[in-house]
Amino acid sequence: MKALVTGGSGFAGSHLVKKLISRDINVRVLVRPTSKIDALRELGAEIVTGDITDKDSVFKAVKGVDKVFHITAAFREANLPDKTYWDVNYGGTKNIIEACLKHGTQRLVHCSTIGVTSSIKNPPADETTPYSPGDVYQESKCKAEKEVLKYIKEKNLPASIIRPCAIYGPGDFRLLKMFRMIAKKRFFMPGSGNVSYHMVYVDDLANSFILASEKEEAIGEVFIIGGERYVTLNELAMLIAKEFNVPPPKIHLPYKPVEILSSVVEYIYKPLKKEPPLYRRRVAFFKKNRAFDISKAKKILGYKPEFSLENGIHAAAKWYIDNGYI
Repeated sequence: MKALVTGGSGFAGSHLVKKLISRDINVRVLVRPTSKIDALRELGAEIVTGDITDKDSVFKAVKGVDKVFHITAAFREANLPDKTYWDVNYGGTKNIIEACLKHGTQRLVHCSTIGVTSSIKNPPADETTPYSPGDVYQESKCKAEKEVLKYIKEKNLPASIIRPCAIYGPGDFRLLKMFRMIAKKRFFMPGSGNVSYHMVYVDDLANSFILASEKEEAIGEVFIIGGERYVTLNELAMLIAKEFNVPPPKIHLPYKPVEILSSVVEYIYKPLKKEPPLYRRRVAFFKKNRAFDISKAKKILGYKPEFSLENGIHAAAKWYIDNGYI
């Protein structure tokens, strides 16, 4: 058995590569020339240098593999041009689809995002909830997901779609700022903090990818993958504070002024070509409801989260401390 992992040098992709190799599966990774690949080489992965937006390198990477795990994505960054999201998230997915069809790949597991449904009005949402992407990242991922579904229906593409909730765990940097500020008792909450947030530990997510690649009944299906429970942002902050043995954050700021401030900061930083400390997409995190039903993945895939939220937060916090980030 041979598998290709796109985005294998990234957070979720690298955990998947490790799990696949531990199962004695030969793994090939498609990585950009600037990617850090030492850890992948040490694991024994085959390295193919290229770019998901380059059709030739994608076709080269897919040739000769049995399964493709398409994890690569352009994620939210303040100064990333809209075109990059479309080129990577949508255009790159089209390249993968075409390569899988040409080379007769046995299975494609496509990583979408829970953000294709953006904020949930009546949580928890499931796979039947209508699409409602809220920004260019979500819009490009939404169109990519629809493209996969189209080819499943029209060309019998043997594919499954995974929609991860917020991915966290050792190696994650998206929640580092929140962990660090809470640990140093400097965190403030824009808004009430009563919106729901649903997370998935990175190893649980990797397991779901593998399950989707093994189950025949998973072909043509979309699966939401999350932890056993969702919490409010206030509850999340309390759990993180407990991990660092500090008082839970109590400062709340009105959401709207913070949102306006983020727009101003983003505008100031744009010509500097630097990442602003505050921007609109980051602030939106404190406004959107994210709570989901994972029963379909449990029923069809046999998915069962192994990490509780408390254990996952502990593992993430330990990694931050051990690696000098906190």
